[in-house]
Amino acid sequence: MGKLVALTLLGAFLALIGERLVALREKTNAYREVEPVEPQNCHLIEGLENGSEDIDILPSGLAFISTGLNYPGMVNFAPDKPGQIFLMDLNEPNPRVQALNISDGFDKASFNPHGISTFIDKDHTVYLYVVNHPHMESTVEIFKFEEQQHSLIHLKTIKHELLKSVNDIVVLGAEQFYATRDHYFTNFFLATLEIVLDLHWTYVLFYSPREVKVVAKGFNSANGITVSSDKKYIYVADVFDKNIHVMKKHDNWDLTPLKVIQLDTLVDNLTIDPDTGDIWAGCHPNAIKLVIYNTEDPPGSEFQALSTRGVLWFLPAN
Repeated sequence: MGKLVALTLLGAFLALIGERLVALREKTNAYREVEPVEPQNCHLIEGLENGSEDIDILPSGLAFISTGLNYPGMVNFAPDKPGQIFLMDLNEPNPRVQALNISDGFDKASFNPHGISTFIDKDHTVYLYVVNHPHMESTVEIFKFEEQQHSLIHLKTIKHELLKSVNDIVVLGAEQFYATRDHYFTNFFLATLEIVLDLHWTYVLFYSPREVKVVAKGFNSANGITVSSDKKYIYVADVFDKNIHVMKKHDNWDLTPLKVIQLDTLVDNLTIDPDTGDIWAGCHPNAIKLVIYNTEDPPGSEFQALSTRGVLWFLPAN
């Protein structure tokens, strides 16, 4: 009798896994193909051949770019090389990137930058906050930007028990930020099983030196995050649910869900158009091609411009 029960439970579990794998292929757009599009007035930025993960642009037109992310399950074009932060001046007719020097005293050999966000104080000093994964852990590094020296001065490393599997960050004040957790489990096998089983255990947290708390939860895989131009709303990308959550920010930093913008693509990083307030989203048409990387058939990408009323337009490209 005991063996029969065990076999029945095993069969039910395998059936569940099979059903979830079929659903996962749909969720990851495994069957989707996009036609290559050559956008006008665009050109390749040399020097970022090892990949770029996130970008944040100052009002002056200076852009910070994080590169060299070593992420479990994803291809790495330079596994033995630490990550870097590059600077690019978008005011130049043909912008080029320059690697920023990082001050001594910071462990540059294990630098593994992910999401980034900038903050400018009342004295116009620029600070760069970087999600870092040294030895596959999660920290937030705070740097002071020295424009004349083209360097970053490391000021502080932030660690907390809620800062696990951090993906992206948006800074709203000095050491005050929201961050997304894209996996609940830190073990790669369990994190993969978490996605297969569709657990929706990831969240958004708020951090300050005085208070750290979860302010939104129930995401499949919370990814990109940004704030509206008027600082009243927070936008969160759920990459595997293929949507963007619009949330109202309160004075106590709590978030209230307002609406969900559903898309047919896997949404990654987000940014706000400073002129229109539209949401610009970098997206993955087919996530399977990201994991099973083929140089003969590389994964496509697309970006979408949205308002809180829905999709305005999109451009797929390989």
